[in-house]
Amino acid sequence: MDIPSEATEALLAVRKHLNRSLIAAYLHGSAVAGGLRPYSDVDLLIVTELAIAPEARKALLHDLLRLSGPYPFDAGARRPLEVVLFSRSHLSDLPYPARSEFIYGEWLRQDFEAGAGPDLHPDPEMTLLLAQARQEARPLYGPEAARLLPAIPPSHVRRAIKDALPALLAGLIDDERNVLLTLARMWRTLLTGDFVPKDVAATWAAARLPKAEADLLLAARQAYLDGRDVDWKAREQQLQRTLSALHDRILEKA
Repeated sequence: MDIPSEATEALLAVRKHLNRSLIAAYLHGSAVAGGLRPYSDVDLLIVTELAIAPEARKALLHDLLRLSGPYPFDAGARRPLEVVLFSRSHLSDLPYPARSEFIYGEWLRQDFEAGAGPDLHPDPEMTLLLAQARQEARPLYGPEAARLLPAIPPSHVRRAIKDALPALLAGLIDDERNVLLTLARMWRTLLTGDFVPKDVAATWAAARLPKAEADLLLAARQAYLDGRDVDWKAREQQLQRTLSALHDRILEKA
């Protein structure tokens, strides 16, 4: 498995600032499931023995802002990083929804640069992240994912998918491709229990949709694969029908 340079550099920063508290670091997402695409993040999941101290949090954030490539374009051709940290105590008796100890993502860059931090409230997305990572993650440091990450009950996965829908749809504007493909993957996961790459989920879902909706979903899939986007404004009605079709099928199964 090729390890992206962004992951290697981010792990060095994590090890420097967390020191002996670091238990494991996992590469997950597109890098290990189908390969990185033109706009793919490099996803890391970190597990620590202790909650991260404020000074370590600040120092780690400073390094990640330096190492991560701003989305959607970075002059240095660096990929965006998404780094999520859980403490062992959060994983040992996992509530629903799960809560992370620290999160870095490019959608938060402006807030971070302005001095604000993320709101680390319990989030169904964190439950889904743990479920997917346990299935696919590859260790960069520490034990295999299935030995450390908790098994997420199927009932929690179904509930998390349903609970994550409003926030996903609220972020539609300027993220149409990702929203459509994420909905397709949610539907697939509800029916099969597994997590697959977005392009695989889109192919699967398109075969089960009416032609117009399938065509748009396949266009989103192709944009994901080759980096070219779709004229979403010109296809607004088709977009809304496709969103509605996927949303309704998810709610039927959630």
